[in-house]
Amino acid sequence: MQGLEDRTYTSAAEPGDHVTVAGWVHEVRDLGGIAFLILRDTDGRIQVKFEKDEMDEELVETGLGVPRESVIAVTGDVDEEPRAPTGVEITPESVEVIAEADTELPLDPSGKVDADLSTRLDNRTLDLRKDEVKAVFEIRGEIFRAAREAFRDANATEITTPKIVATGTEGGTELFPITYFGEEAFMNQSPQLFKQLTAGSGLERVFEIGPIFRAEEHNTPRHLNEATSIDFEGAFCDHEDAMDVCESVIWSAYEAVAENCGPQLEALGLEDSFEPPAEAFPRLTYEEAIQRINATGELDEQLVWGDDLPTEGEHALGEDVGEHYFITDWPSEIKPFYIKDYDGDDTLSTGFDLMHPRMELVSGGQREHRYEELIAGFEQQGLDPEEFEYYTKMFKYGMPPHAGWAIGAERLVMTMLGLENIREAVLFPRDRQRLSP
Repeated sequence: MQGLEDRTYTSAAEPGDHVTVAGWVHEVRDLGGIAFLILRDTDGRIQVKFEKDEMDEELVETGLGVPRESVIAVTGDVDEEPRAPTGVEITPESVEVIAEADTELPLDPSGKVDADLSTRLDNRTLDLRKDEVKAVFEIRGEIFRAAREAFRDANATEITTPKIVATGTEGGTELFPITYFGEEAFMNQSPQLFKQLTAGSGLERVFEIGPIFRAEEHNTPRHLNEATSIDFEGAFCDHEDAMDVCESVIWSAYEAVAENCGPQLEALGLEDSFEPPAEAFPRLTYEEAIQRINATGELDEQLVWGDDLPTEGEHALGEDVGEHYFITDWPSEIKPFYIKDYDGDDTLSTGFDLMHPRMELVSGGQREHRYEELIAGFEQQGLDPEEFEYYTKMFKYGMPPHAGWAIGAERLVMTMLGLENIREAVLFPRDRQRLSP
């Protein structure tokens, strides 16, 4: 295998060039005296022309005999050909088979034959060779790049928090236990407690993009047991400030995809319909939200104060609002212990959720920064404060007011691109049934 460090990507091949291109055999079309091989790389595709009577027989046999999805390198001259898929074609002088594929493929990367999601996920490497699947993950990468840039514009520092912990973020049974040098430990549900401590340490504004683990026995199109969380925490911020940052990050992600992912949106059929949301999202109180849900008439029973919002209620409200929106001022009793109540009203929390019309994306709020009130919150939710001493003791040493939130990255990708199943937004998803590949 020679010269691949100087290979030319298919999109850069121009008439008159002498090139070496490398990639996968996408398709072979044999028309008798002439045949065409379509080579695919990460940039696109290019046609390779074989005129059988005018070429070396061994070269023709090699080029036309290699199975689909084999990895090859082709060296030759580039000529203009308006009838070719990209307007050019290569007349080969050599074809090198780098890695030959089996003739029987578990799915068709050309997309001509559909495969169900389970088969696709079992063979994700082949699945990623489809333009529309590759586009999802190129867009996902752009979302993360844009989010990091938006966080830096908000003067936030990127951090990394532990994923192996002694206690769960919110207690409960939704934890994956592991053995840690003979002791019981858990995979972390959230960076929540650590990001709070870091924001109160002097860095003030921090963010993290990293994995979280939830041992929930869901089996739905929108739940995973290993997910990616995009987290923010800011000292000297209240819940309104945190929502402002959240809006900025979401909007920046959409804007970056609109500006930088044209080919990917086209591959997904979204080039004409994709547009960023409004820069400011409506903010409904919890009370307003349940009133609007009840007014839709979609639920069998009317919601009352203190009810969590059922999925059908979220859908009804999302259809009614028709865009991203916040739900604010939740009842204290249905928000976690670390969410601060409003001063003077301990029944009302500063917690908020950001909703897409299809589902919840973000949970956040202002945090309780006062030590005695924090300990009381643990006890009210049946948690032992002593198990969280590493966290609570730091609130004795001057913890500033702070607020933050977390976005489920896969849900953001799923709703942005209109995917039907959250597993389509993950390279190798983990759920109740899937631990491999």
